[in-house]
Amino acid sequence: MTEQVERQIIELIATDRIDKPISSMSGKLKRRKPKLAKGIDLGPFNGSFSGDRAYARVEESEGSKARGMKEGIAKFTEEFPRPGKILEGYIAEQRVIRETDLYFGMNDGCRITSNDYIGVMTDLGFTEATAKDLYPELMDVSRTLARQRDETERSILINQVI
Repeated sequence: MTEQVERQIIELIATDRIDKPISSMSGKLKRRKPKLAKGIDLGPFNGSFSGDRAYARVEESEGSKARGMKEGIAKFTEEFPRPGKILEGYIAEQRVIRETDLYFGMNDGCRITSNDYIGVMTDLGFTEATAKDLYPELMDVSRTLARQRDETERSILINQVI
């Protein structure tokens, strides 16, 4: 019993220690993507570009975004019915949002090279040797996830106006 608990604690410690650098890199990548996307000027191409290997297009959309916290308001309304109804009215209001997304992907039959990936990894702080060692494993995981999600095109929000 004690061995099992200790094994679980060790697994937690190892998981936590692995999580730190991966989370750090994930944060860097998540901050980098919007900057890269916003830096792509598709204006000269009327908002749509198709190159030899990759493509991108900008799409704008309008929608509404409901205000949240309904459970808390419901509980408040039980205790204070009159002010609760007023709050429910506020919550029912919707805010109109306008979003601009950049859609991007690879053209059929084209792939990103290992040098492209290794360049991004070295920008994150990996040595070139470490990046080359990690590349095959990362690509295996990436391809598996892409197949599971069946995604050929991705998008990133580049502007939102509420």
